[in-house]
Amino acid sequence: MSVAGIISMPPSARILNLLLLALLAGLDPSKTQISPKEGWQVYSSAQDPDGRCICTVVAPEQNLCSRDAKSRQLRQLLEKVQNMSQSIEVLNLRTQRDFQYVLRMETQMKGLKAKFRQIEDDRKTLMTKHFQELKEKMDELLPLIPVLEQYKTDAKLITQFKEEIRNLSSVLTGIQEEIGAYDYEELHQRVLSLETRLRDCMKKLTCGKLMKITGPITIKTSGTRFGAWMTDPLASEKNNRVWYMDSYTNNKIVREYKSVADFVSGAESRTYNLPFKWAGTNHVVYNGSLYFNKYQSNIIIKYSFDTGRVLAQRSLEYAGFHNVYPYTWGGFSDIDLMADEIGLWAIYATNQNAGNIVISQLNPDTLEVMKSWNTGYPKRSAGESFMICGTLYVTNSHLTGAKVYYSYSTKTSTYEYTDIPFHNQYFHISMLDYNARDRALYAWNNGHQVLFNVTLFHIIKTEDDT
Repeated sequence: MSVAGIISMPPSARILNLLLLALLAGLDPSKTQISPKEGWQVYSSAQDPDGRCICTVVAPEQNLCSRDAKSRQLRQLLEKVQNMSQSIEVLNLRTQRDFQYVLRMETQMKGLKAKFRQIEDDRKTLMTKHFQELKEKMDELLPLIPVLEQYKTDAKLITQFKEEIRNLSSVLTGIQEEIGAYDYEELHQRVLSLETRLRDCMKKLTCGKLMKITGPITIKTSGTRFGAWMTDPLASEKNNRVWYMDSYTNNKIVREYKSVADFVSGAESRTYNLPFKWAGTNHVVYNGSLYFNKYQSNIIIKYSFDTGRVLAQRSLEYAGFHNVYPYTWGGFSDIDLMADEIGLWAIYATNQNAGNIVISQLNPDTLEVMKSWNTGYPKRSAGESFMICGTLYVTNSHLTGAKVYYSYSTKTSTYEYTDIPFHNQYFHISMLDYNARDRALYAWNNGHQVLFNVTLFHIIKTEDDT
């Protein structure tokens, strides 16, 4: 039995951290649109012609409850109530202390009343003596005046606190009703458990067909109009190094950052001076090495970041170079190197294929061409391209209104025309590459480093499949 499904792949935990860092860096939150909404839902209300269940799964972002707006508001209100309760407790202790003082004053005032009666009974004989005693008693009562004034102030504060707590209680009750009947911690644990199960399932989903592109998330604004930035799709989860290559020509400097946080803040960890200048912006880091097109040639260079040496170089036979068959934006983008779940690829055009796109799978160690596919799509008419699961996706422009217009499957050697729009936030894209680890598109968008999320269609096979 098989179940077909559309899995809306959320950004990985690291991609979510990128968004957070972008916000912390003071970037415009309006540039960090993520779809679908937070939360997870499963729909299974339709069947395809073969009787298979069609379902849409919208996966949650990690730590859903901790980032949920209502839950965050609830926690803030609870903290405020706790602070107010502490303030009221302080007022209560002070009031109890002053109350004991007032009780002592009450006793003295009763004694004062008795003295007045005595004076009334015997004005003449005891007038002087009792007047002195009366004066002493009055002196003792003088401190009561500021105490009573403080009582008035405290009473007003307590009244204000009570009113605010009453209002907050109403708000908290409304939020609690809106969130539901579950206890917050119980709800949080249920979401985490469900998220773990769903992500375990998603790990089994290696390949799928592109259905949708959402975003972008703006990570940073830096550099010139053209450039490339990337992470290694084969790196471990703890290795989050970022590499940054500004401009499309006349440059040999690669900047490395230990983490995305360092990249956002501009804290470089290392700088590499390559032995050759690069051409274009279509480089890729794969398994610890940088693959790039040598300037004014169709030679591909494999450069090791660990050793700082060139490990391999090879000419890509018949490939056009130096703006013979570039993308629509030019920039010596004739040869595009990329990686996906299957391996390392080179996208280019040749005279032999009439200037149309050629797809070649490369041996990552020797750079030998393992197999090639000739397509019928003109390289000069392509805005950018990227590989996902062995399928090449080509955009029709690098400008506003660009969309994924064409795809070619190396598995079936067939093509189709598509219509998958995406938001070209800053009007000019000079680099667009898929990262299989993050399941996201890295882009250089007119001096802005951005990320796009992708939605893939998967056929999920169960253990009952034969």
